[in-house]
Amino acid sequence: MAGEVEPVRTGPALGLIETASIARGHVVLDALVKRAPVTVLDAWTASPGKHLVLFAGEVAEVEESMGAGLAAAAEHLLDHVLLPNPHAQVLPAVAGEASAAGEDSLAVLETAAASTAIRAADAAVKAAEVRLVELRLATGLGGKAYFVLAGEQHHIEAALEAGIEAAGAGLVGAEVINNPHPDAADRIG
Repeated sequence: MAGEVEPVRTGPALGLIETASIARGHVVLDALVKRAPVTVLDAWTASPGKHLVLFAGEVAEVEESMGAGLAAAAEHLLDHVLLPNPHAQVLPAVAGEASAAGEDSLAVLETAAASTAIRAADAAVKAAEVRLVELRLATGLGGKAYFVLAGEQHHIEAALEAGIEAAGAGLVGAEVINNPHPDAADRIG
């Protein structure tokens, strides 16, 4: 019916497509929402001229939309990620809903692309008992991304190892900060 509001579709799957063209990024957004019923969590531009689309839904629908988005991106595709079952901490961290204050150790992992950061953050929090306190994607970062983990040192080290492995060639840097000063922890995560 005209005027009815579509229900928000969230689900166990998360997808992100990152393009090197802002104009093509808008085409990607249109293609993926036309293909299957998914919820666009965010669509934005970032330096240097990237466009990103973050979306969620049921696994089959996200997979179908991802296929349409990738086809539309064509030669403008920089990176993408499809997580059928992302860890529960991933979306709240993207939304900036956590703090690193009072933690034993912190880890910061930086990547060249947002998709790589999501993939690495998901692997890290699934590998060890840590909190994902921040996940920054592209905006204000020259197109790069990073995430911050908090927890006990041995868990941080295990999680960081898994994150580094998942980041692969997209890794820019990774650091552990043991016993962070409270002033630093407040500004890191």
